[in-house]
Amino acid sequence: MKYDVVIIGGGPAGLAAAISVKKQGIDNILIIERDDKLGGILNQCIHNGFGLHTFKEELTGPEYAQRYVDKVLELDIPYILNSMVVDISADKKVTYVSKQDGLNTIEAKAVILAMGCRERPRGALNIPGYRPAGIYSAGTAQRLMNIEGYKVGHEVVILGSGDIGLIMARRMTLEGAKVKCVAELMPYSGGLKRNIVQCLNDYNIPLLLSHTVVDIKGKNRVESITLAKVDENRKPIPGTEKEYKCDTLLLSVGLLPENELSKLADVQLSRVTSGPLVNDNFETNIEGIFACGNVLHVHDLVDYVSSEAELAGYYAAKYILDKKEHHKYLNIDVKDGVRYTVPSKIDVDNMEDRIVVRFRVDNEYRNKSIAVLKNDEELKVIKKRVLAPGEMEQIFLNKNELHDAKTLTICLKEAQ
Repeated sequence: MKYDVVIIGGGPAGLAAAISVKKQGIDNILIIERDDKLGGILNQCIHNGFGLHTFKEELTGPEYAQRYVDKVLELDIPYILNSMVVDISADKKVTYVSKQDGLNTIEAKAVILAMGCRERPRGALNIPGYRPAGIYSAGTAQRLMNIEGYKVGHEVVILGSGDIGLIMARRMTLEGAKVKCVAELMPYSGGLKRNIVQCLNDYNIPLLLSHTVVDIKGKNRVESITLAKVDENRKPIPGTEKEYKCDTLLLSVGLLPENELSKLADVQLSRVTSGPLVNDNFETNIEGIFACGNVLHVHDLVDYVSSEAELAGYYAAKYILDKKEHHKYLNIDVKDGVRYTVPSKIDVDNMEDRIVVRFRVDNEYRNKSIAVLKNDEELKVIKKRVLAPGEMEQIFLNKNELHDAKTLTICLKEAQ
């Protein structure tokens, strides 16, 4: 089989990208989803707070996803479920396996990567102690509770203050569990400020910054964990240990873009985000392979995932319908507190009149300015009262500002 566009992933990114492709007049599309329904991770995110930017109203995760699922059905966009992509080649041949088709290879003129992200497991943390029952990643606990209807624990400690961990602190409290505390290795939280307020402060759940788990006790089931303060090098400080009796430990210790398939296609990945490096068209270094959503970089808001995916779909369609030669790229450099940007380079000659550049900072900052330097001179400066790694920042760049740019840098500086 041959398709114009194959989208890998039927979550919020894949659905928005597919709808965007269809709206450009391309009908020969296929969405490949490994789960048994469309919607992705949002199906288990039953809390509200989604859709404020996209729909100007507050929705739950399933409600937000359903808006896009309904549109896919309305537009009659083909999709297959329970189908796992196992290989992508640089010439855009996609191999998947499913119960109905067995092992099957299809060809595409363009591929959109929208596989999302996964949680960092316990094995990546090197926590000493036994391997008893009662240790879950926060997302696994969320699925068990919200979709499968299980209560995963009664007395809980959460390691990591990412948004999923914060949401689960509230969720488990509402189900009658006692959340003893949320411990965070870094001196700042990795989650949104609103989640800290609504999920911890409102329920009197302590947030212990610069703390980590140094021991887990219990052979059959978790019986207790030991927390210790860490120094500036993130090493436990002897004498600061404190034991917490609990039967459950949730790990919310970071998300990683799901890019094993990207590697098979020789897509170049960022050493900072672990996601693909893309240009302002969301195209990777492999011509005709695009990336969007959390497989590209981990977002704080699903609204940004959708808007980014719509652009990726638009450019994938444009690639097929109106193929243009790329001109010289202008790299976006970062320094002084900025970790990375998406996109990482711009085709100034072919760019839209206005593009958005998203990025994260490497620490908590107050009273700083985001500076855009063109040819080492200030192009624009935006004052910010607070900057934090858990909140994604964005700036807009105009084509008419960049026509004579030889270098472009985004950094932080002291606010004037």
